Amino acid sequence: MNNRRHFLRSLGLGAAALPFISNLSAFASPAALSTRKQRLVVMFSPNGTVPWDFWPDEEGATFTLKRILEPLRDFQSQMLVMHGVCDKVRGDGDNHMRGMGCLLTGVELFPGNIQGGSDTPAGWASGISIDQEIANFLQSKAETRTRFGSLEFGVMVPDRADTWTRMSYSGANQPIAPMDDPYQMFRKLYGQVKDREVLTCVLDNVQDDLKRISKIVSAADRHLLDEHATFVRSMEEQLRTSQTRDIAHAVPELEPGVKEENDNIPQITRMQLDLLVNSFVNDFSRVATFQITNSVGQPKMHWLGIDEGHHELSHEPDENKEAHEKLTKINTWYAEQLAYLVRRLSETPEPGGDGSLLDNTLLVWGNELGQGNSHTLNNIPFVMVGGGMDFSMGRSLKYPGVPHNRLLIALAHGFGHHIESFGNPAYCKDGVLTGLT
Repeated sequence: MNNRRHFLRSLGLGAAALPFISNLSAFASPAALSTRKQRLVVMFSPNGTVPWDFWPDEEGATFTLKRILEPLRDFQSQMLVMHGVCDKVRGDGDNHMRGMGCLLTGVELFPGNIQGGSDTPAGWASGISIDQEIANFLQSKAETRTRFGSLEFGVMVPDRADTWTRMSYSGANQPIAPMDDPYQMFRKLYGQVKDREVLTCVLDNVQDDLKRISKIVSAADRHLLDEHATFVRSMEEQLRTSQTRDIAHAVPELEPGVKEENDNIPQITRMQLDLLVNSFVNDFSRVATFQITNSVGQPKMHWLGIDEGHHELSHEPDENKEAHEKLTKINTWYAEQLAYLVRRLSETPEPGGDGSLLDNTLLVWGNELGQGNSHTLNNIPFVMVGGGMDFSMGRSLKYPGVPHNRLLIALAHGFGHHIESFGNPAYCKDGVLTGLT
């Protein structure tokens, strides 16, 4: 990094240009250029799914997508739908708490004083999460090290810190809070941009540098520089629009710098997804989580014509067809967000490499429960999309109730991190999850 900054100064470029050119092939080290950029995204949505509208009936390469997964039809050949992968972790806490805190850690929660709806109270997870395990592995090597080891995106995640709101852990008793304000995430990625005027100033300051550097790089890199400038202008316009809207419609402030509103969830989600894609283009990180609300989350999806809270609906019995029709619409909307991200990645060329970002990225969509009204931890609705791990995609897989720890091991192995167990070793005795390759 110091050598890169010195080279920029020798060209007469300011440090403000660094985030915009950090992924150009002209400034990459030989080791980085020769290493494939594998990436992982874990997307979370809460409160279980609707089994009869989610799981394909068939097993194998020929399968029909049910309603919830229909938005992903264009990418069916790049999907794995896995039935029978279960969260076997028990111990303290209720199933919502264990489902959330153990989803990526595969290990029990500590005893604590957070009381759930039933069972014993509990605390945080007692181990690291797989996203952080993989990020640490990548950060340990110069050729895969990035500016941020991982990025944690959130959408409408409550400010309160408890077991229902955290799925990533840097270690035992060390939860990581997702960042759910896109402007705060923008500042993290691109510097201290406090408002539209500052953002405009930053853009003006780097414009000359971008033009200057474009004269000495390849045509592909010049195209990437143009995309950076367009992206920043887009963020500027979105910030200007949000400021105008805030004047007419009061937006609740949960803490300084973070603005959230239930009916803005679709817009915030898209902004965060766009930032995630851009962070990959710039190679800011190769591991990300994307958490939409939280376990027992209660968003009211008015944009779908639904006035009840999500968690409230998820408790309705199977016989309540009206409630489950709404739950299917909700889960289909979550699938649409995944499909949007998949499409953005598929349409974005791999900088300095072959194919698209999707060819080198694996997306894992998970949940803390299998179904909301039973609070089951069996048959967690896991779906994977993309080519990042070189799994054999385009299949519906049926497993006989295997621990999800084995899936977490498989994710690590996909990065060349050949751990023998992850989380509670009692659920790792059969090793890495088979059938993925």
